[in-house]
Amino acid sequence: MTPAGELAPALAGAAAVMATLALGWVSDPVVLERLGPPAEAERVSVPRALLRRVGRTGLARRVPGRDRLQRALVSAGGDIGLDEVLAAKLLAGAVSFVALALAPGPGVLVAPLVAVSAYRIPDLVLSGRARRRRQRADRELPLLLDLLAAGSSAGLSGHLALVRATAVIRGPLREELDRALFAIELGARWRDELLALAERLELPDLRRAVSTLARTDSLGAPLAEQASALAAQVRGARRTAVAERARKAPVKMLFPLVFLVLPAFLLLTVVPVLLTTLRSIG
Repeated sequence: MTPAGELAPALAGAAAVMATLALGWVSDPVVLERLGPPAEAERVSVPRALLRRVGRTGLARRVPGRDRLQRALVSAGGDIGLDEVLAAKLLAGAVSFVALALAPGPGVLVAPLVAVSAYRIPDLVLSGRARRRRQRADRELPLLLDLLAAGSSAGLSGHLALVRATAVIRGPLREELDRALFAIELGARWRDELLALAERLELPDLRRAVSTLARTDSLGAPLAEQASALAAQVRGARRTAVAERARKAPVKMLFPLVFLVLPAFLLLTVVPVLLTTLRSIG
């Protein structure tokens, strides 16, 4: 028997064992929960299916700024795909241009401007959604630092303290950390995943927290002291920012007070008195 023929049974047995292990891994409830629901190809609504079809055309693939849109989609979260956003941009611009160009009157003159504005609306919506999501994640950061300090004080390593802290926090920060921890469980380097998380959310305080976690793990320094000090700094900086906004509030209130509230007050109080006086004199 040739060497290849002798190795064939061993290779077949190894393949069977690997297939059995893979089947058990995929059917694990914990893995299924982390992977989330299956693909929505069978449950996608008709409008979304049409948007995806339009977004996969050659014209949609030539839309500039695809990488920027993809980053905005990742920051905004949700289940919206890049194809759907591209299709929404193209359809919004085309429909608004055609509607104004065919309308009677001077609509054709403003059709290009309105079409460009409609084309940019999905970008603005994504930017606003990503900004609100980052703000929600930023509000959970001091609690995460406190939990890291508490877990490290209890004797946990940085990775285990992060796992325990993630189970307590809520919101977008929990979602992003769950995704990073799942990738770490599959074999990714935890420092790279956390750095990618910090870059994705674009939060300066989160970058500092990840740098602190990586530095203490490399040098063997106590994480509890570093995390507690960073949490105190973050809370102090936020209190200062809130106080600064409170000091600026009276200045910002001058414009509506002078140009909106005061004219309305004069119209309701002084003008009727003047009209009554003029009528009595006349």
